[in-house]
Amino acid sequence: MGLFDKVFKSERDIVKKEIEEVPWHALTEKAQLTELEKESESKTVVIFKHSTRCGISRMVLNNFERNYDLKKDDGLKLYFLDLLANRDISNEVANRFNVRHESPQMIILKDRKVVQHASHHSIEVQQVKDQL
Repeated sequence: MGLFDKVFKSERDIVKKEIEEVPWHALTEKAQLTELEKESESKTVVIFKHSTRCGISRMVLNNFERNYDLKKDDGLKLYFLDLLANRDISNEVANRFNVRHESPQMIILKDRKVVQHASHHSIEVQQVKDQL
């Protein structure tokens, strides 16, 4: 770690402590889709589809995480899907929930149904808040 990193790392750490951590759950297996569908009967479920090779996807993810200010809440569960590592799961999400694949994309489920979805710069934390 260079001097530049040491100087600015502490500043980033201070800012990071002020930001509420996003409680992501990795979506890495198709079987989880059945589980999260069932979870959506009792809580709001969010699937965030992210491409690790896309600058726009990274920017949208960073913006979402920076603006995330929800406290831990049993009424919400957030799933993070790495599209490149789990393309088969992404395809299954599109088929199962009848939502055309986009990247980045946020899909919000309640009672086993998609109540909202957004992509690219339309993804905002407020959309999650509106569903709680």
